[in-house]
Amino acid sequence: MTLTDSSKMEKNSSNMIHLTADSPSKPETVCIFGTGDFGRSLGQKMLQCGYSTVFGSRKSQTSSLIPKGIEVLSHAEAAKKSNIIIVAIQREHYNFLSELTEVLHGKVLVDVSNNLKINQYPESNAEYLAQLVPGAKVVKAFNTVSAWALQSGTLDASRQVKLSNMNDSKAKEMVMGIVRTLGLTPLDQGSLLAAKEIENYPLQLFPMWKFPIYLSLGLSAFLFFYCLIREVIYNYVYENKNVSFFIVISIPNRICPVVALILLALVYLPGVIAAIIQLHRGTKYSRFPDWLDKWMLCRKQLGLVALAYAFLHVLYTLVIPIRYYVRWKLNSYVISQVDQFIHSTGWHSDSYLALGILGFFLFILLGITSLPSVSNNVNWREFRFVQSKLGYLTLILCTAHTLGYGGKRFLSPSSYRWYLPEAYVLSLIVPCIVLIIKFVIIFPCLDRPLTRIRQGWERNPQEFKNSNDNDSNSAV
Repeated sequence: MTLTDSSKMEKNSSNMIHLTADSPSKPETVCIFGTGDFGRSLGQKMLQCGYSTVFGSRKSQTSSLIPKGIEVLSHAEAAKKSNIIIVAIQREHYNFLSELTEVLHGKVLVDVSNNLKINQYPESNAEYLAQLVPGAKVVKAFNTVSAWALQSGTLDASRQVKLSNMNDSKAKEMVMGIVRTLGLTPLDQGSLLAAKEIENYPLQLFPMWKFPIYLSLGLSAFLFFYCLIREVIYNYVYENKNVSFFIVISIPNRICPVVALILLALVYLPGVIAAIIQLHRGTKYSRFPDWLDKWMLCRKQLGLVALAYAFLHVLYTLVIPIRYYVRWKLNSYVISQVDQFIHSTGWHSDSYLALGILGFFLFILLGITSLPSVSNNVNWREFRFVQSKLGYLTLILCTAHTLGYGGKRFLSPSSYRWYLPEAYVLSLIVPCIVLIIKFVIIFPCLDRPLTRIRQGWERNPQEFKNSNDNDSNSAV
């Protein structure tokens, strides 16, 4: 053995000793109050991660449901064995904890409970628990993770655990350490005042999707009856034709593109309105109206719902050639031999179809980049380029596709049945408004001051400061 090899071995051995000295000690014992589904799942997960776990229950008897290797004791006995107690019981059963005030004094109580309704109680369950056991350090955690997520290894469910506590960083760090050891991601939400918001979070049913879904369903219902009047009832009354089967494919194929185009325009309309407000106020340091804030927050959902309607339009269009009505109409149509191919009509047809294909392709690209797995891998400038520049290009292409589809038909009196225009005309109102306003805003005389405002410049900062002071005084 050479001197160099000997020195290398000494260096490696010193590194091994250093790592061994700094290696974390064995996880401490964790007590869980409650042997329900969540308590058992959490206990099993902790046991797998190397924690020594003990259950506290009203009945200190081990059943077949309890994971092997976990002891079941009374609440008082189990609490004495651990400094961290996870309270996995419902709020209405908290009363017995007041009898354990001395045993729980100075210990960390982790509240994992949820309510049946949003804002069911005046205070959060964690705050109520802190009132029952004033000497304990209460931390809100684990209520955003389900028992199924713990059993399935959290691979197919949310891995985020929101936490809040009573300004005790040490207690919070202890719980965050457990969260990380279980393979979850802790999110610090601040003090225990945030516990109510954390408890309301799992009870919310698609909060950002309600407005887009309700709006799309409302537009669909309106357009359905609109097309029903024009396409079915009008033909039955004036031409004595029964075309009620239009309800199945023809009318939906008119509704879907109209709703898709309107929703796509509504994605970019709030941004245009926000620009006008900033130009009018001369500052960006002023809150937008609440309705505009909420509108801007759900633009992603509006776009995805619009993409879903566009997909349906494509599918309905693809089945048109195999419909019996279309095949019958083609077979019964007699083409005169003297008729010639009209090149202008061919150009018109192919052009609006090509615009629709390109618009749908960019529409899909917008939807893909809005996915978290994709948006997290692009920087802000790239994301803004796709969502803004390509987004407006998509709106232009889809609007041009609709204009090309309609052609000159809107000039023909026969296209107005009961003085009602075709549905595609209605779909052009909002997109054209958005594009016209956007076209005006990009002029240098408006774009330059708007850019400066968004970079922090203010037209009259003193006036803005006085208005803010007045608002603050009126609020007081």
